[in-house]
Amino acid sequence: MMEYKGYHAEIKYSDEDRLFVGQVVGLSDTLAFHGASVSELEEMFHQSIDNYLELCREVGKTPEKEYKGRFNVRIPAALHRTAVLCAKQRDMSLNDLVTRALEEECAKLTAGA
Repeated sequence: MMEYKGYHAEIKYSDEDRLFVGQVVGLSDTLAFHGASVSELEEMFHQSIDNYLELCREVGKTPEKEYKGRFNVRIPAALHRTAVLCAKQRDMSLNDLVTRALEEECAKLTAGA
C-alpha cells in the first residue's frame, strides 16, 4: 500500500495494460490512478489526492477521511447475546468489548510480522 497525507492506496499490476493501477481505499468517492513506473505511480497518487482535496475546497465539501471509526458487523444472534452478557459481566459496553478483542487480535498479527 502507498500512503500520502493520511490516505492509502491499494496497488495492482495490470498485465494487459502493462501499468501499475492504484485505488484509494476507505472513501465513498472513487479515486483511481495509474503509472508505468513506481515513481510515476507515486506522482499520480499524490496528484490524485491533491486534486481531490482542492476540489473539496472549491465546492465547500469536507474531504472524507479513510476510516471514520465506525463499521457494522453481522454476527449470529447467539454470539451477539453472548457478547452482550460478557461485556456486562466485565462492566463494559459491547463497543469496548469489541474494541478490546480487535486490539488483541491485531496485536497478534503485528507481533508475528
